[in-house]
Amino acid sequence: MSLSRRKFLRNTTFNAAALASIPAIVSSCISSEEKKAHTFNPGDIILFQGDSITDAGREKERELPNNSSSFGPGYAFIAASGLLNSNPEEGLIIYNRGISGNKVFQLAERWEKDCLDLKPNVLSILIGVNDYWHTRKHGYEGTVETFENDLRALLKRTKKGLPGIRLVICQPFILTNTDGVDETWVEPFKAYQDVVAKIATEFDAVWVPFQEAFNEAVKYAPEKYWTIDGVHPSMAGCQLMAQAWLKAVVG
Repeated sequence: MSLSRRKFLRNTTFNAAALASIPAIVSSCISSEEKKAHTFNPGDIILFQGDSITDAGREKERELPNNSSSFGPGYAFIAASGLLNSNPEEGLIIYNRGISGNKVFQLAERWEKDCLDLKPNVLSILIGVNDYWHTRKHGYEGTVETFENDLRALLKRTKKGLPGIRLVICQPFILTNTDGVDETWVEPFKAYQDVVAKIATEFDAVWVPFQEAFNEAVKYAPEKYWTIDGVHPSMAGCQLMAQAWLKAVVG
């Protein structure tokens, strides 16, 4: 057998094993006893919000619900596809309105159009990495206190405008030993993660522990298998995120 063929077969087996491990990874991080958003009602509107990880290069001209082009190929598309497949009788309406590069204050600037006007019953938010990252790289002067105040104000505004809304708050995540993230990120970024966890409890939201899922995943495959640069997920990372989201939200 040629060296290249052996390498191909070894990598194929490795990749298959890592992907097959995703249910075990997710189950180890998310208890079936944790609070869920509960079963969906007919006609429920579900909205995914966030930055580039949610955006995933989606088409932004039409921004249609339940449309693959309007979702991009990221975790939100995979999770939404799972919801639609599992609930065909419910007539769910699912939007993706993530925008690359966004920080919390930028969500707030477009919140009327991209959240309140859509009148979602369930709102899922993944935000926070840019609020820290851009202080390192793009001259953003916000602090963790800015982040906390902005996020709390946004959710209060949301609950006031949509009193019955159910919230899903996703844990922002990073992976070190990658091209974009090293160990100097860990301690300062944890402060942002702690804020998100605190606010999720404060607003009685369903919690999606993405960092814990990725921490477990690197036991099966290296960081660069799950993420492109330590911030943006790979194909396998998107699948992991979608399965974690679905496990946390619907069980």
